[in-house]
Amino acid sequence: MITTAEHRPRLPMGELSDYSTAPSLMRVENASDRLTLTWESGEQSGFSLTWMRDHCACAECRHAKTRERLHIPLEHPGNVSDAHLTDGNLELTWVDGHQSRFDAGWLHQRRPGQKSIGVIPPRRPWGEAFRPVSVAHADFIAGADGERAWLTALLRDGLVLLDDGPLADEEVSRLAERIGPLRATNFGTRFDVRSKPNPNNAAYTAIGLAPHTDLPNWRQPPDIQLLYCLENGANGGESTFSDGFAAAKTLRERSPAAFRLLSETPIDFRFQDEHHDISWRAPILTLDATGELLEVRFNNWIRDTLHLPPEQADAWYSAYRELWHLIHEPSQRLEFSLKPGQMVAFDNRRMLHGRNAFDPNSGRRHLQGTYLDLDMLESRLKVLARPA
Repeated sequence: MITTAEHRPRLPMGELSDYSTAPSLMRVENASDRLTLTWESGEQSGFSLTWMRDHCACAECRHAKTRERLHIPLEHPGNVSDAHLTDGNLELTWVDGHQSRFDAGWLHQRRPGQKSIGVIPPRRPWGEAFRPVSVAHADFIAGADGERAWLTALLRDGLVLLDDGPLADEEVSRLAERIGPLRATNFGTRFDVRSKPNPNNAAYTAIGLAPHTDLPNWRQPPDIQLLYCLENGANGGESTFSDGFAAAKTLRERSPAAFRLLSETPIDFRFQDEHHDISWRAPILTLDATGELLEVRFNNWIRDTLHLPPEQADAWYSAYRELWHLIHEPSQRLEFSLKPGQMVAFDNRRMLHGRNAFDPNSGRRHLQGTYLDLDMLESRLKVLARPA
């Protein structure tokens, strides 16, 4: 008799994420170094015995509290003397007498060729009709649904708004700390964006800021930036955003050689003031091992000396100009005035942000900002997705 998924007992596998809804097993075949498993859905997959032994979740092989692996796969485990199903789950007895039990749903999620199961949405480049998702501050702090909607939009679209928050000092820090520890830089853990005497950064002036990413001069630039508006009574100062991934995608389609040059040519970025001198060398566009875009480093103020021979420099500048124009394309530009009590959060390694110039004599403009690591956002979304 086959035990269906709804009646199958769930075996502990040292995993907090949900694996309860997958089908039960209906057959196991043991041949040589491989087990062939068949689920009630009709799907069939092969698993190596070394993999099975390495993923045993018993108390000898996984720490009961930390769920970390204790087994070290230094030797081939040998064959199994018995492989059978109990209530739709798999039970193995190895030739050395060790016993392993595997939940069928857990195995189904991890069958060979299956991508990692998760709740992290894929990045979605902006289209011309893009409008950012807005989540009410009250919904964000009320429970998992509001926070999940905010995190999902930020990870998917690269930008999300939070509306109708209190006009309270450090509220940006309190919101960020719900997700994880704040990322400190040479500007501090939390910073104030307003015009001030003797600025050490263009953000602390009233001039317009062209689209840019923050701190490309760091080996690991901040991932996520949060900007919380406390005052915005000055004339001008509208916030601007452009999707760097969308611009790079268009560049790749229109000018493959320019895209290749910007992704293969490291250049120098540098920030210096009386107390710091922070520099790093990297391409404008960074690709992952599969050739997909991983990050954009684009900040014209802190590009350092371009150390390229003349003919290569001219080609680089030509490619840079092409990307510049795509980033500044009006149809790809999002512009709005942040309202007091409103916060914008965006992916600093994808999204380019800026602002229009403002008149500091016409009113006060005060934003508070901080950074978060992308790992903490993804972690928080995974935790929120766990069964209650």
